[in-house]
Amino acid sequence: MASLIDRITRLARSQQGRRLAERAQQLAQDPKTRRKIEDLRARWMRKR
Repeated sequence: MASLIDRITRLARSQQGRRLAERAQQLAQDPKTRRKIEDLRARWMRKR
């Protein structure tokens, strides 16, 4: 399991990892994306 943690850490510290994190933050701030997430969460909660 340590190797998985190491790989995640290396990705997070790499240039590509930083770009992915920045893109994720941009998507998280987008109202359309937030609405989609809320819709999916509501649908999932109804099924439970």
